[in-house]
Amino acid sequence: MRRVIVLVWVLAVVLPAVAQSWLGGDISMMTSNARHGVIYKDSCGVTVEPYDLFRQQGWNMMRVRLFVDPQNAPGPHHDQGVCQDLDYVIGLCRTIKARGFEVMLDFHYSDTWADPAKQFTPKRWEGLDGKTLADSIYRYTRHCLLALKAAGVVPATIQVGNEITYGMDWPVGRIDPLEDTNWDVFTRLLKAGSKACREVCPASGIIIHTEKAGVWEMTRSYYDRLKAAGVDYDIIGLSYYPMWHGTIPNLGATLDSLAVRFPDKPVMIVEAAYYYLHDGVNRGEEDFTHCLPGTIEGQREFTAQLVNELNRYNNVTGLFWWYPEENLYGTSFEGSGWGLNRGLFNSANGKALPALYEMAKFKR
Repeated sequence: MRRVIVLVWVLAVVLPAVAQSWLGGDISMMTSNARHGVIYKDSCGVTVEPYDLFRQQGWNMMRVRLFVDPQNAPGPHHDQGVCQDLDYVIGLCRTIKARGFEVMLDFHYSDTWADPAKQFTPKRWEGLDGKTLADSIYRYTRHCLLALKAAGVVPATIQVGNEITYGMDWPVGRIDPLEDTNWDVFTRLLKAGSKACREVCPASGIIIHTEKAGVWEMTRSYYDRLKAAGVDYDIIGLSYYPMWHGTIPNLGATLDSLAVRFPDKPVMIVEAAYYYLHDGVNRGEEDFTHCLPGTIEGQREFTAQLVNELNRYNNVTGLFWWYPEENLYGTSFEGSGWGLNRGLFNSANGKALPALYEMAKFKR
């Protein structure tokens, strides 16, 4: 009976965090941009406080990434925005909360970028076996969340890992969604992180974030395996970039299938973005053959089509633009600009781009 009561209480405090619609962006560079005097303007060219503009457009949650020891990242990565240690994150989250937004905390469990192509184990955890690594992830997650809680910034949602389609903290936690190998070790790491989240922040929604949004077989296999292993989480988090993940209808097919197979798991698009300036030449694994032009109008149309698609799904409860604050206007600071041209401000003049205003139509 006691276990039933506890379960009912957990559901009561967790479900409100995942039931409503969330709109926002990963603004992890906002503190650095502010320090370097980046100037933001609205679409009319009037200088604005970006937080005020985001709020006017209906944003209600901001995503912030957290690295373990970013000082250990390779030098070039520092120029690409790898600077978010715990102190930086606490300061930024305080600002976010003071401005009236909720926080999504994104644990990278790495000293640098963690994504499907790389999940580097932090220097402090190198050489650990699976059990010891899980214990370290538990203690680290708990430590960070307690520090945030003490600072008055409890996250509404928490990502246990970033784009972990192929696992995390390689080689110990490496997996393949379509193969059986090493899932016991990987899911032990996830359970350790989730356990710390539940203990310190029981009302926060836990997100498991993958990026094969356009490949249903991999997505299905992955979350099936989490279910079979008993991993504790609340929300399926997906990345969607058209140059890597296919067409919007392709994403829609995955969302349809998720609603049927995992009806108890809301879905958030925790990363999405598209170019407002690009020549359309494929670089690396990018494929623009099915994409809109990389222009201001192309970015706006992509956003309009994406929002229209997502609004069809009751199970989709969040949309977040990755690095919307990208903007070099008014400063020589190059920070994490590094030529992406996928933000929601034009670096040539600081003006908000039309895509920002299209995002406001999500779930309105």
